[in-house]
Amino acid sequence: MLTPSGATLATVIAAILLGGTVFAAVHHAEVVAHRIGEPFGTLVLAVAVTVIEVALIVSVMISGGAAKAALARDTVFSAIMIVCTGIVGLCLLLGGIRHREQDFHLQGATSAMGVLAALSVLSLVLPNYTSSQPGPAWSQPQLAFSGFAALVLYGMFVFVQTIRHRDYFLPVDDTAGDETSHAKPPSKRQTWESGVLLMACLVAVVGLAKKLSPVIEEAVVSAGAPAALVGIVIAALVLLPEGLAAVRAAQANRLQTSLNLALGSALASIGLTIPVVAAIFIVTGQPLILGLEAKETVLLALTLLVSTISLSTGRTTILQGTVHLMIFAAFLFLSVVP
Repeated sequence: MLTPSGATLATVIAAILLGGTVFAAVHHAEVVAHRIGEPFGTLVLAVAVTVIEVALIVSVMISGGAAKAALARDTVFSAIMIVCTGIVGLCLLLGGIRHREQDFHLQGATSAMGVLAALSVLSLVLPNYTSSQPGPAWSQPQLAFSGFAALVLYGMFVFVQTIRHRDYFLPVDDTAGDETSHAKPPSKRQTWESGVLLMACLVAVVGLAKKLSPVIEEAVVSAGAPAALVGIVIAALVLLPEGLAAVRAAQANRLQTSLNLALGSALASIGLTIPVVAAIFIVTGQPLILGLEAKETVLLALTLLVSTISLSTGRTTILQGTVHLMIFAAFLFLSVVP
């Protein structure tokens, strides 16, 4: 049995390994993405990150039982807020500071926002307003329909992004970007190696995060913060590497790639998490809370409205970035001081 000092050291080592493994996973996803090109590349990153997130949520919820019934809701909501206000806001602000105005394909952004709005409301708001079972939980048939609807919407978005209207998500100006954007693609062998290492990293992340989750919860309780903060920490940890990639792309004047990464992450987060969690909890019969509380519903509605307005012209400046970041600041502040 470890002593308190030994347990602390083990926790610190696990945290360092977890952070390094997350970054390694995204690095190997980037290698694969560079080989297959856009918009498939950003899709690989989004799905890789979401696999990590889903695995974390499911492992913690199953081990935590009824006490963790709202973790999926909190994490998915946090992912939407972090992406749409934090990551997108930082991309628009830093990109605007360096390049004044930046262009992107309006059709791609509005398509993503339309699907995200539908997914968010159907999965996180509607459970509060059904009558066959009091909210904020679905009945089993409703939960099955919610998971099916999320999978259909996300699957159709991927089809449009990668096949039917792929040009909506390609860079506006192929000459924009830094030197790395035109680097020689990796070889087939490097791509396969990165694919295998990516899967190994994902498995390692699940194990390390499961070990650290009790420490995160204990820290939140000790600080007197709401339990929903655990979901924010998990979402932030998972989205950090992809957020940095999106910010780098915006600074290199590749805003379309930034939006593909950011909005793709939000869509994958809800579009893949809800079906997986729904299927598991229908089988196990454990309680699952998905409906947001009133404050979070207002923040979600404000985020969707402002994001739609910001991305409605195909051109952005520092003003839109500032607005998004202030909403993100309000989300963080009200999460700690509800």
